[in-house]
Parts: sequence; structure tokens; C-alpha cells
Amino acid sequence: MGQSSDQSAKFDVIVVGGGPAGLATAIALAQDGVATALVARRIPYRDNRTTALLGASIDFLTRINVWPHCQSQAAALRTMRLVDDTGRLIRAPEVRFSSEEIGAETFGYNIENRLLMDAMERRAAELAHLARYDDTAASIEPGDSTITVTTGNGDVLTASLVAGADGRQSPCRQAAGITVKSRALDQSAVTFNVGHTRPHHNTSTEFHTQHGPCVFVPLPGERSSVVWVSTPDEAARLAQLNNEDLGLAAERQSHSILGRMVAEDGRHVFPLAIETPSAFAARRIALVGEAAHVLPPIGAQGLNMGLRDGADLADIVSRARAQTEDLGADQVLSRYATARRADVFSRTMAIDAANRSLLSDFLPAQSIRALGLHLIGSVGPLRRLAMREGLAPWWRRAG
Repeated sequence: MGQSSDQSAKFDVIVVGGGPAGLATAIALAQDGVATALVARRIPYRDNRTTALLGASIDFLTRINVWPHCQSQAAALRTMRLVDDTGRLIRAPEVRFSSEEIGAETFGYNIENRLLMDAMERRAAELAHLARYDDTAASIEPGDSTITVTTGNGDVLTASLVAGADGRQSPCRQAAGITVKSRALDQSAVTFNVGHTRPHHNTSTEFHTQHGPCVFVPLPGERSSVVWVSTPDEAARLAQLNNEDLGLAAERQSHSILGRMVAEDGRHVFPLAIETPSAFAARRIALVGEAAHVLPPIGAQGLNMGLRDGADLADIVSRARAQTEDLGADQVLSRYATARRADVFSRTMAIDAANRSLLSDFLPAQSIRALGLHLIGSVGPLRRLAMREGLAPWWRRAG
């Protein structure tokens, strides 16, 4: 992959946005022989945020030859525990999921984002069909037969299709004329990593509190990543604690299941929201990642859905190219929208319902939540269905 300096160039697809979802999309397209341009600032990930990559994401990253570059730096997720720590009168029983029960070695792996991005960059550099423009997209102009992207440096790129992977404030989405429905939640998440004195045994434990979940996800060695959802004021307070005090707060929240904890440097606080677009594609632009969906960090669905966006788009584009179709034609965009709609909307509804039921003070809602978790925990076929559905939608597994 080279840095292009041409003032004008033609491609099959232009990917705008170089986060994990955008870079994976560009790699998948270029690997299939699609002439691809990636327009994004090359900004190294310097923080310690992590992602729990579930089964379908691992399959995709393996297919595009990224996973072999970073698997050794990830921690396997073999057991998942849900613990009701609300202290309410009506509480759900603990639910434990084991990957062995569904014949899988793991549910997935947890990895630091910077390591995943390094692996993607190494793979991208190997691809002859991928041109890198280390720049921003100053304008995106859809036309009848092509779409034009002009970079900040004045490079003019044309293609049949643009993959808009440019985040929550997506200029690509705006250029496509796609509106977004957004609902802010009265919650924030603080993320950080901890070292601890007891082994995690590749078990991810999620404590459900009255203000949201707090999940401890294994990292290599005796370390875990923490995603702690609470009120905005409490999340801000936690983020200001020193490493020892934050580790002590995390230890108390985890009921010392991992022993003594000390937080590592680096915290990130972000407000939670749910955002859904009015369409997934229009005017030669297909949305990928957070340009297409924003969810709370519940069930590790965010980036996993973004990677499924990239995988579906690459498959649809490759098939259309083999049939010599216009890659940005309405019928191709419609296929992409159809492929993504059920996945995104079903996950959004499930996560929203789970979050609402956790926060609700309404006793019947608490009873329904407790009963539902009891059934999942005690009824084997239902539990196994929930595990398989968490890894990939049923229609993808059937396909």
C-alpha cells in the first residue's frame, strides 16, 4: 500500500475513515482485487482502550489475514458471567455462559485497540490494490455515474462507491442526505485497565448495578480491561481518581474476585447514546461503523457490528464487480441495506431493552428481567441459543 500523490485518480471504491471498521473494510475490498483508496489521517492509537472481538469478527479478521498478526497479544474469552449487583429486592440469578457448551474453544478475544490497529496497518501495507491518502476528505460529491472525494491537500478521487466509515459526525452520511435519530442516555462510561493479584481464568464478569453494567474483561497476564457505566457525575469522579484509588474502587465493585487491583495509566470517559440512521446507503455512499450505528458498550456489539458492516459490504461489492455491475448503483446499495438492517436494528433494540430493564425502578420490569435471566440460566437450549446469537445473528450462521 503506498501513499498516493496524484492530483486526480480513479478507483472502484473510496473508504473514508481509518478507524478499525474503515481500515478492515478497505483491506477486505483490496484483498478481493477491488481498486480501493483509503482517505484518513494516519493517527497512531496511543491509548489503552480495548475491544472484545466475538466469533464472527475473529472469522472476518482471519479471512483478511489480520488476526495472525495479533492473536498472540489477545486474551481468550471462554466464560462469561452476569451478576446482578443492584441490591434490589427483586434480583436476577447469576448466569454463566461457557463456550464449551456450544462446541467453541472461545467466545472471542479481548485485545488493546492499538495492537489491533498495528496488525491492520501491517496487513494493509501488503496490498497492491490499496492506495492510502493520509488526509481528510474535504468534500464528498455524489454524481449520477461516479462520486468524487476531494482531500484537504487537493487530491481529486473518483469512484463508483464510497464507504463512509467516518464516525458519529459523518460527513459522508451528510453528503448522502441520510438523517440520524439520536437519543442521549443519562449515563457515561469510564474505561481503563487494571492489574490484579488473582488470575481471571479467561472469564469475563459483568456486574449489573442500578446505574448500568460494570464489566471486567480478561487481558493477557493478570490484567483486565474495565468498562464501568454509571451516572455522568460518577463516571467523571472515577476518572479523576489516582491509580491506587481507582483500583480500590474497581476491586470493591468486583467484590475482590480478582484480588487486589491497581489501575493502569489512562482513562476515557464518554457519554452514552443510541443513534440509528434513516438509511444505510444512498447516493453512492454506504455507511460503515459508527456512521451507521451507535450503541452503549453493552454486550460488546459496537465494533463487532462495524466489522460485520465491512464484511458484508466487501462481499456485496465483490459479487457485483464479478457481474460487472455499477458498484454504486441503487440495486447494489439496496443489497447492502438489506444485509445490515435486521442485524443493526435487532441488536439496537435488544441492547436498549436490556439497559432500560436494568435501570428501571418499576417492579414488574425488574420481575420480567429476573425471570428472563433465570430462564436463560436454567434452560439449556435457551442458554445455548443466547450464546450463539451473541456471537453472530442466526441468519449469518445459517448462511
